[in-house]
Amino acid sequence: MTLYEYKMRMRALRLQRIDDEYDMHLQAWLHQQVKATKEKGKRQVPVFQSFKQFFDYDKRVKEIERPIQKKVSLSTKQKNMAKAAYVANLRKEV
Repeated sequence: MTLYEYKMRMRALRLQRIDDEYDMHLQAWLHQQVKATKEKGKRQVPVFQSFKQFFDYDKRVKEIERPIQKKVSLSTKQKNMAKAAYVANLRKEV
């Protein structure tokens, strides 16, 4: 292993530790959110009545699995520029 590779691995390890710290802090924040209460009359009631109110697993999975339908409208000038770039790239290949 070269010195450069060693330095890069150490940098990656430090970044990984930061990601681990982030996960721990996120877990602590979520733990605090789950225990959150609100006043209803004179008594305290949980903000979330069920886990599904706190985190809807099925909804999140559906968000990921649905196809992304993002249409970008291009102006005539942008379309002409894209065509010119396409033609220029075709000529480079020949």
